[in-house]
Amino acid sequence: MKLHLIDILEIKAEGDDMEFEFEFINALFLFLIIPGITIFYIKSNSKNRKSVLKFSSLQILEKSSSNNKFRKHFPFGITMCVLGMIIIALANPQILTPDGVKPINFVVVLDGSESMSATDYSPTRLESAKKSIISVTSEMNPKNNVGVILFETGATTISYLTPSKEKTMNAVSSIKQTRGSTAIGDGIVLGVDMASSIPDKKRVVLLLSDGTHNSGFATTTEATKYAINNNVQIHTVGIGSEKPIFLRNDIYGEPQYVKLDEDTLMNISQQTGGSYFKSSNPEMLQDVLFTINSELEYEMEYDSLRDWCMVIAIALSLINIYIVYGKYRIAQ
Repeated sequence: MKLHLIDILEIKAEGDDMEFEFEFINALFLFLIIPGITIFYIKSNSKNRKSVLKFSSLQILEKSSSNNKFRKHFPFGITMCVLGMIIIALANPQILTPDGVKPINFVVVLDGSESMSATDYSPTRLESAKKSIISVTSEMNPKNNVGVILFETGATTISYLTPSKEKTMNAVSSIKQTRGSTAIGDGIVLGVDMASSIPDKKRVVLLLSDGTHNSGFATTTEATKYAINNNVQIHTVGIGSEKPIFLRNDIYGEPQYVKLDEDTLMNISQQTGGSYFKSSNPEMLQDVLFTINSELEYEMEYDSLRDWCMVIAIALSLINIYIVYGKYRIAQ
């Protein structure tokens, strides 16, 4: 089951019935064999009773029967309890963990290419993006692991996955503007690798870019397939004003403008099960990041009680063996 964090917090606050469940609930139908075994046991004992030697005194028979009834049937009762615990173990009972959700591996893949130096975002696109990332990181689920990748002509790790939000924010603050190209594919591949580095967690990549893929080893198509194969969800954010932004003149004196490839970003998010967002100013960018954080889908996290059921079953079995065969056995 997947829920937003706010939904899970409400469930926990209300003490909902979802705190306990069986992973394989159909296994509980095996309990139907216990009545059958019990009926067979009763009939078997009834036949054996008729074949015992007759007592010369009815009073002695009643006294003996009363004393031995409990001893005789107690081991069978324990055996049925053992069988019941094994059946429950097969159904794998689970209880909701104190936190209630599995942490997410959340990797920010940030464009650090030359185009991010554009000043339509104050003071620049890169600085505005850094500020927004720091703000949303401070509000993230404390249990989430957060990492940061920076890409331009290539891609590099800024901060490895860590639950320490302070460490992540400090790493983001240290990012410097570069004059490289835009290797979106390389950034995605490195982000996917990082998101997959801690197992048994949901993997989410947040890609922020203002340009068009024009560098690196991996194409955006190859990188997207790599993300799909590794079960990584990618949310994409297009950064840029509605109007083309002048960047600089090239070596021939021709003006160069920043161009956002929204189609590619949309395609990446759609194929990986994420969402695409367009930001046209610093305030919208921050709102977008907070929206993505608030709408992250969490998986409920349960602790299995299967091992405890098996421990109880083994303990009861040992008690049963002692009752029947021990030095001070009570069963005859």
